[in-house]
Amino acid sequence: MSQPLSSPPDDAPEAGPASTWKARHALLRRLADVVSLPTSRINAFERSVVGDLLVEMARLATPEDRLKMAHRLAPLAELPNGLMRLMLRDDPAIAGVLIEGCAGLTDADLLSCVRDTGHDHHRCIAARRGVSEVVSEALIEAGHPDVVDTLLRNTTARLSQTGIETAVALSRAQPRLCEHLLRRPELRPSGAYVMFWWSNEQDRRTILQRFAVSREVMQEVSEDIFAMAADEGWQDPVSRKALQFIERRQRNRGAIDKSPYDSLEHAITEIERQGMGRDSVAEIAYLSGIKPLTGAKILGDPGGEPVAILCKATGLDREYLTALWRSMKRPETLPDGSVHPTWERVQVTFEMLAVDRAQTVLRYWNWSLTSAMTPALLKAIREGDTDELDEYSIPERAAMMALAQDFGR
Repeated sequence: MSQPLSSPPDDAPEAGPASTWKARHALLRRLADVVSLPTSRINAFERSVVGDLLVEMARLATPEDRLKMAHRLAPLAELPNGLMRLMLRDDPAIAGVLIEGCAGLTDADLLSCVRDTGHDHHRCIAARRGVSEVVSEALIEAGHPDVVDTLLRNTTARLSQTGIETAVALSRAQPRLCEHLLRRPELRPSGAYVMFWWSNEQDRRTILQRFAVSREVMQEVSEDIFAMAADEGWQDPVSRKALQFIERRQRNRGAIDKSPYDSLEHAITEIERQGMGRDSVAEIAYLSGIKPLTGAKILGDPGGEPVAILCKATGLDREYLTALWRSMKRPETLPDGSVHPTWERVQVTFEMLAVDRAQTVLRYWNWSLTSAMTPALLKAIREGDTDELDEYSIPERAAMMALAQDFGR
């Protein structure tokens, strides 16, 4: 007959380091094996009870033992909930084994881990295969730049539009994210056009090549709608705004009647002679069919590419691009007589874009910049409270002061 199992006493004294407790190590391995048994050998309730016991043991187990447990449990399609929660919140090296290799983790499990853990765990989740939109969104909202970087590099991860928009916003302070955002299939033109302002020259070129789309199809299907809207006196603000985006004409014909200049070309010629000033910025913007704030942002951009886009969208010839560049006192040559790289890049941008595509970019910019005018900022403009405008550049503040004239009417 086999010897009966001896019962462990409740008050046995503890002695020796944990590494010498062979029974503990063996029991952890055996119980982990039991949890790993197929459903034909153990039902869900039995697995749950074993898991509860493992949780209690794992709390006091050594990191080495917990790491071995993680490797044993990672292949499982189903984990006891309590054990899974405990191990996902363990040291990143241990939790990472499950995060990386356990296909049984649900979005709820990963979201809970994102909420209860920190940077290192987030980075492990961001690198996990097949991260879903909802988990990606939570990771991006946490705001760790290197976690977002890892997530954007993860070609198997899926990103929601909300997540993409948040990442675009983060890229303003972390421009290195722009390159990876531009590789994401989820990125849309609206996000790319906004990101253009803080992108480097190579990323700007990529944005224009990939996202400067034509409006030809929209123009074809809505050609007869313009006559309908005109018959209605352009009274419907919804259709009017949409048709303003679709139409081929960029310049504001109504602004010419109020302008001291006969045309946009005439304005640029005179401004080149007199020099660029606050009123000049607003005048060019009005004649170009954009808001003064948008015009100031374009003319104040250090990279220069937006100036080329403005000129191409409004149908200006290359000579007026040169005249506008000179009126801004921007360099054309280096001390050795060669073409200045910024001016060269501006000319290349002007040549590479079709008029219709340049208009799409310009009109998106006009929307995004003018929609950023918050009530607090409008109040500051109306009341002349310049303290609220310190974060803006000089040309932007000049444009805001020009806008204040409209608000006061």
